[in-house]
Amino acid sequence: MSQRKTIIAFDLYGTLLSTESIAKELAKSFGSDAAQPLATQWRRYQLEYTWRINSMGMYHSFGAITRGALQHAVAEAGLSLSEDDTDRLMKAYDVLHVFPEIPAALEAVKANPLIEAYVFSNGTKDMVSASVATSPDLQPYAGYFKGLVTVDAVQAFKPDAKTYNHLLQEVGKQGSAGDIWLITANPFDVVGAVAAGWRSAWIDRAGKGWVDRLGHVIGDIRPTVVVSGVDKAIEEIINRA
Repeated sequence: MSQRKTIIAFDLYGTLLSTESIAKELAKSFGSDAAQPLATQWRRYQLEYTWRINSMGMYHSFGAITRGALQHAVAEAGLSLSEDDTDRLMKAYDVLHVFPEIPAALEAVKANPLIEAYVFSNGTKDMVSASVATSPDLQPYAGYFKGLVTVDAVQAFKPDAKTYNHLLQEVGKQGSAGDIWLITANPFDVVGAVAAGWRSAWIDRAGKGWVDRLGHVIGDIRPTVVVSGVDKAIEEIINRA
């Protein structure tokens, strides 16, 4: 009798790929002192824009959202950026670096035949494909993923319930949400996934513990496990299979 496989959906930006690593590119335009705060604000507005546009019942691609968020962060800092440099920074999303534990985590995925791994991202299919195929650190492991699932088809961003239902359909798990594990460093993604019936592993790289309270407001919603890295998440998932 064959054993049932565990589906793991990996968030991409901020979980596998470090958006903070883009600070090196920002430093070429603004210097090293300004680069890190700009990288942080760019990421903040990137996420904020997805939530705002979800609430408005509208949709534009993650690429457009990311570009607008960059321009917002730069303008707020009282700086300016040429279109050529904006294009260069957008292309830098294709060569983001992974977090240190990611290679070992993905090797553990490859070694376990009962795990099927997918990338599950707000990015467009083209953007996600380029990021996975071109990142110098992630590209060697691109073949470890069975597929790349993005939100384009449902015209909404996580944590809209439609996005999680879309992945269930893509992996043939309609009606079996409990078979899916989400690995993410984003609290909003955890709450959205658990509300949709998934299990989740939250990556707590800052070591502050689970402090998000939206899940408490709407019910007893929190991560299935809290771990320090993606490698530890894989260990927990394997142990619970």
